[in-house]
Amino acid sequence: MHVVYYDESGDDGFPQYASPLFVLAGVYCPALDWRENFEILARFKRQLAVDFNFPFKLEVHTKELLLNKKPYAPLRLEGAERVEVVRRLCEVTAQLSLRIITTAVVKPWIRIGVFNVLDKALSYSVNRIESDLRSSSANRFLIISDEGRLAKMRSTTRRMQKINFIPSKFAGQTAYRREIRHLIEDPLPKDSKESYFIQIADLVAFLFYAHTAASTGIAALPKRSPAELDDAFILSCLDILKPVLNLKASTSHPYGLVIIPSSP
Repeated sequence: MHVVYYDESGDDGFPQYASPLFVLAGVYCPALDWRENFEILARFKRQLAVDFNFPFKLEVHTKELLLNKKPYAPLRLEGAERVEVVRRLCEVTAQLSLRIITTAVVKPWIRIGVFNVLDKALSYSVNRIESDLRSSSANRFLIISDEGRLAKMRSTTRRMQKINFIPSKFAGQTAYRREIRHLIEDPLPKDSKESYFIQIADLVAFLFYAHTAASTGIAALPKRSPAELDDAFILSCLDILKPVLNLKASTSHPYGLVIIPSSP
C-alpha cells in the first residue's frame, strides 16, 4: 500500500479567483518505507534546531518561511538562512523513498465559463498514481490531506470510483473509461503541523507555483521575497528534487509538471 499526501499553492476559485495559478502536489510513499522516511525527516528537523535555532515542533510552511511571516519572523532568520532551510529540505526529500506528482491549473488560459479547478487537478493526479501503481504488488493507496478542501476531494474521488474518463494521448481519439479501483477509503484529514509529508507537498507546490508563474509570465514572486529567492534558486531546488519527481507524468515538461490547460 501507498500513503498519498496532498497540499496546494494558490486558491481553487474560478472564474473569480485570488491567485492566477492553482498547484496541487501529491507525495506518495510506500507504507513499508513510511517509518524510515519519517525518521529521516525527524533527524532533519532536529538538525535545523541546532543549525538555525528552528524549533523542532514548528512546521516548515515554505511560502510563509521565505516571506518571513508569522510564526517565523520571531526567529530572526536572514533571507539567506531561510532560503538555505528550503534548499536543505529539498536535499533531504530527494533522498527519501517516495514519488511526487504535481499539476498546475493556469486560470487565465481557461476558455470555458465553468471549470472545477480542484476536480481537474486532483483527477489527473489520482489517475496517474493509479496508473503508476497498477503493476505494483503494493498498488492500493490511501489519501491524506488537510481539512480545507477535503469535502471537494471526497466528491471527486467518489465520482472517479463510479465513473472515470481518461483523455486519450493520441490526437483524434476520444477519452476512454477506466474507474479507479485501488483507492482505499475517502480522503482522510490530518493537520499539516502534524505531518512532515504534507509539509513536503507544501514545499513542492510552492516551488512549482513560483516556477510556473515565472515561465508563463502569469505572475511574479511576492514583493517580500528575499533577494536570494529568484528563478535560479527555484530551478536549483527542482533539479535537486528530480530523483523523486514523477517525470513521466508530463514528458513535455522537464520536471514532469502537468499544466492544465496545456496552452493559452
